[in-house]
Amino acid sequence: MELSSSLKLSSPLSTSIVNNIQGSSSSYKVKFSNNTSSLPKPFLQLDDRSRRLRDQQVSHTSVYLRSFRKRVTAKSGSQGWDIGRFIKTLYFFNGPPSPLKFVSSVFEKLTNGSTEEPVNEMETTEIILVAGATGGVGRRVVDILRSRGLPVKALVRNEEKARKMLGPDIDLIVADITKENTLVPEKFKGVRKVINAVSVIVGPKEGDTPEREKYNQGVRFFEPEIKGDSPELVEYVGMKNLINAVKDGVGLENGKLLFGAGDNTFKDLPWGALDDVVMGGVSESNFIVDLTGGENGGPTGIFKGNVSTTNNGGFTSVRTKNFSEAEDLSAYDGLVLRLKGDGLRYKLIVRTNQDWDTVGYTASFDTSPGQWQSVRLPFSSLKPVFRAKTKSDAPPFNPASIISLQLMFSKFEYDGKLNPTFKEGLFELPLSSIRAYIEEPLTPRFVHVGSAGVTRPERPGLDLSKQPPAVRLNKELDFILTYKLKGEDLIRESGIPYAIVRPCALTEEPAGADLIFDQGDNITGKVSRDEVARICIAALESPHALNKTFEVKSTVPFSEPFTVDPENPPPEKDYNEYFKNLKDGITGKEALEQSTVSV
Repeated sequence: MELSSSLKLSSPLSTSIVNNIQGSSSSYKVKFSNNTSSLPKPFLQLDDRSRRLRDQQVSHTSVYLRSFRKRVTAKSGSQGWDIGRFIKTLYFFNGPPSPLKFVSSVFEKLTNGSTEEPVNEMETTEIILVAGATGGVGRRVVDILRSRGLPVKALVRNEEKARKMLGPDIDLIVADITKENTLVPEKFKGVRKVINAVSVIVGPKEGDTPEREKYNQGVRFFEPEIKGDSPELVEYVGMKNLINAVKDGVGLENGKLLFGAGDNTFKDLPWGALDDVVMGGVSESNFIVDLTGGENGGPTGIFKGNVSTTNNGGFTSVRTKNFSEAEDLSAYDGLVLRLKGDGLRYKLIVRTNQDWDTVGYTASFDTSPGQWQSVRLPFSSLKPVFRAKTKSDAPPFNPASIISLQLMFSKFEYDGKLNPTFKEGLFELPLSSIRAYIEEPLTPRFVHVGSAGVTRPERPGLDLSKQPPAVRLNKELDFILTYKLKGEDLIRESGIPYAIVRPCALTEEPAGADLIFDQGDNITGKVSRDEVARICIAALESPHALNKTFEVKSTVPFSEPFTVDPENPPPEKDYNEYFKNLKDGITGKEALEQSTVSV
């Protein structure tokens, strides 16, 4: 028996395959006949239990399941529909088709006529993590950030101590950076910037008061020893663990590679063709990797094919399989494609949902013929598109939950508009990489409170008798400065945008004294913990502080206490004026090039 009326592919079958890939919205008709020889027997066959479930689901519709086991014959156009490629497409993206699930989804669309996209809440705030939040500098950083209404998380080991010191409502991450298993990724969700004030504990050998009065006077006033975990464990192993915990959240200066050539490697993705064959067309494309066809003879991917408008077609595309885990790109501002243009307009489609028939966040981009170029697509430029139409009521794009990517060359744009560069025939788009990027100007995402003197213990020709106690006693203090320097090196090598602040001897004096910023690890003196906290916060917002390492002290000598008149406080400093004078690449290690620091 033949159905009395034709079904548009835009209704059942193509609803879940065609329209969601932003192809043509035109209708292409097919009919179903009783001849089942063109489909393999296992295709869409149901067992007894599935039939019972099916009957319950579709008892209210006059369309029978057996219709979908019939041969599909094209009514228009001069070329036949390649059902083999159609089935191959299904298998590639979905694995062996589940008859019940597939057919049920078709009938759901027939009866409901819509697909709802789950709402993903966009993160609207950037959380600042303060590690070592109960220490002298850390707790001041927390207080200042909260006074400014900024979202803060405090990383602490002792919850009771932290709540007593910082307040009962403080948002805590209770963990120990020396124990990697305590740094659970879920705890760091939403963290975009870090101020690290963690430090190995140094205290008087003879003991101290509960308020650490001797320690607060400064190490020059007592005989020091390491209390608790060793410098190696805190300053080096702990730093490595902390960087690994926050790296994905704060982002990398050079971006995150999703596909292609970069960082002396080539990262591939499982691309599959998704052409207008799914709606009866004859266009065909594929995606290959050419190991020598890229820039400077390097590897590149190539999206290539032959596009035709026969049978009301007109698009080709390649799409990745769904990622096994969603890519969290919330630390970044967009995607940059490195490609060799051909003068045509293409689309990039990004999906944030595991389902097949779902909104695709889409951006069109033009290319220049014969030129390698970088095409930047800000996340803010992605349009929510569903079934070739923009969806003004779609949820906002969520860069924390990217599931798949798709490249398309199509006759069609959105909402009935056409691609002005479209032409039938062969096309080829070499694509060497897709990378997430951070918008310029970049600012530090990881600010570390280190220590002046870290390069001095083994510096040739240095008179140690004129150096601070930590430099003279580096070996006795389990190589405290050596491991602090090793921890700094981990930051510099991590790829995270950073700033390293090296204060001289820390004091409990108020902020406000005139300051000296220096580089090369040569100065001695003192500086207020209040001042250092303010410097760290300011560094997070200054492009001039990016990837800089510097020392800081006040102009007030040790012999003179610094006080502030509460009725006439000093003006707020513009720390950016200090940052402007800092230079790249100066760490003080330059003096060690002829000397090896031994541990």
